[in-house]
Amino acid sequence: MIFIDACLRKKTPYTPIWMMRQAGRYLDEYKATRKRAKNFIDLCQRVDLATEVTLQPIDILDVDAAILFSDILVIPYEMGLPLEFKEGFGPQFLQTITDEESLGMLKSNAHARLSYVYECVDSVRNKLAKDKALIGFSGAPWTLATYMIEGHGSKSYEKSKKMLYQNPKLLHALLQKLTDEIKQYLSMQIKAGANAVMLFDSWANALEKSKYLEFGWFYLQDIANYLKATFPQIPLIAFPRGVGAFLESLHGKFDVLGIDWQIDMKEAKEKAGDRFVLQGNLEPARLYDYSSMKEGVISILEVMRNSGHIFNLGHGMIKDLPRENAISLVKLVRELSSKYA
Repeated sequence: MIFIDACLRKKTPYTPIWMMRQAGRYLDEYKATRKRAKNFIDLCQRVDLATEVTLQPIDILDVDAAILFSDILVIPYEMGLPLEFKEGFGPQFLQTITDEESLGMLKSNAHARLSYVYECVDSVRNKLAKDKALIGFSGAPWTLATYMIEGHGSKSYEKSKKMLYQNPKLLHALLQKLTDEIKQYLSMQIKAGANAVMLFDSWANALEKSKYLEFGWFYLQDIANYLKATFPQIPLIAFPRGVGAFLESLHGKFDVLGIDWQIDMKEAKEKAGDRFVLQGNLEPARLYDYSSMKEGVISILEVMRNSGHIFNLGHGMIKDLPRENAISLVKLVRELSSKYA
């Protein structure tokens, strides 16, 4: 698989490409499948529908890797926090973690109740072409904790930061619970057939450097150490969004580091490129205009020539991006990158 070869720094005939949120509302096929589910949680739990959505970008875009269709919040949901997805608002937990008592009410062994995820991994892997990789994933402990404390997405993370500074012991306890669940959750995905696994730390940029290293990256390293000891052949990908200012401080056993669009790829390569294969980092909005998209692709490929690289967006697909341009992006990367191979 070209994607796996690139993760492991093996020479490839072109730069492999996939896109975050490549299964989503910019595809009519996705919208049609979603209508068949009762709600978003049901879509994640229905193995047939989740399989269908996972495979759609492979069939439509011809990307080099599929990423499991699920949601990062299934772990806290299975730990006992009631979850709703409200149209126009997003996910919201009806109960939150505020103190030792609410922390103690969380159910253990949530990973054992996520069989629908593992069944989807198995289903997709059986239907996926052998040369296409399947990426499993989880939300990172810090990002999951913010949702569990705030109750929903946040711009300022007041409750999470208040806990961090006023009661760091409580926050560390929550992060450790999540870390233990994620280790087993990703292990089960690998056993079910995932060829690589990825950790999304979407809210890494909420913290200053010293606090992110303590409350965010520390737990990612713990997960990576565990998985590498257990599954040394499986590539591990981390995507700590918005930490470009201190990429040089990130070390660990991850094979691949996702780079968001807010840092120039040349700077990212200088700060972190020797320690990790880099993944990214085209600004998603460039897909609105073909010439801007092509300009961005050439710029990134020029920087990353002769270096370990997986092409991706610097964040997820936007819901109204032209699908034709997404298809063109895959062809463009394949064609242009082959000249640098």
